[in-house]
Amino acid sequence: MAVSVLVPSSLTREAEDKREATRKLGYVARAAAVFRVDRLTVFPDPAGERSLGGGFVETVLRYAATPPHLRKEVWGTRDELAYAGVLPPLRLPTRTGSGSEGSGSLRQGIVTEVGPDGRVRVNCGLQHPISLPVPAGVAAGEGERVTVRVSSREPVRAKLVEAPTPGFEVRRSDLASALVREDAGLAVAASRHGEHLRVSSLDELVEGVREEGDLSLTVAFGAPERGLPAILGVDPESVGVEREATTRDEHGFGLWLNTVPNQGSEVVRTEEAVWATLATLTLRR
Repeated sequence: MAVSVLVPSSLTREAEDKREATRKLGYVARAAAVFRVDRLTVFPDPAGERSLGGGFVETVLRYAATPPHLRKEVWGTRDELAYAGVLPPLRLPTRTGSGSEGSGSLRQGIVTEVGPDGRVRVNCGLQHPISLPVPAGVAAGEGERVTVRVSSREPVRAKLVEAPTPGFEVRRSDLASALVREDAGLAVAASRHGEHLRVSSLDELVEGVREEGDLSLTVAFGAPERGLPAILGVDPESVGVEREATTRDEHGFGLWLNTVPNQGSEVVRTEEAVWATLATLTLRR
């Protein structure tokens, strides 16, 4: 099941300081790891941003998604990461195969440079970044996560392989483009103004978009005191209209859904909504 999460650049707008903003983003990153999110996209909401905008949100989330053994080399020292120490560990596997140092082990790497000769430099936790040819069918743009099969460390023998990397990737895109991706699947807008989620509707949601046993799901969230209706400039009363999940509205959503229909608090924070929503929508039979 391919799962994508969309969050606005105004996600940290109510945070009192950079430390609290970093902690908030850590909860989102942790949810993405726990529920096996494949892609975490930051979409622009400049009207809702305050002191910390999209650049801060994207940087902290990218850092959180970077394997610990690569963080120092990839990120160095940056002002946005002053409080990176408060981020919770994601505990994602970064090496598999015959062992972390064994022959034929798979390691996660980050592309640090793309050359003109069909080669890239990859940092995969070895002593130095290594230059590798890019095989056909492997995406290897600068900053992208790749999988490297290391067959020898001395001398270094390694190659890029087409294998899934653990964890999630972080991207920046406008909301409309993220919703029309071929792998977007069911596009859900999480909003307290949406249709109340019921146990009886879960099977219908899953079956409505299931193709050959797989489900693709894209879920978008709003910001504190600024939900998706406000971001999109639409009347909140118009978004809760029931529709077929395969029929999208003018904004690209197949469904507006309230995943905390009986909330006991006046406000459900975005990071809390991410956990509540993914916990229900990623359930399997």
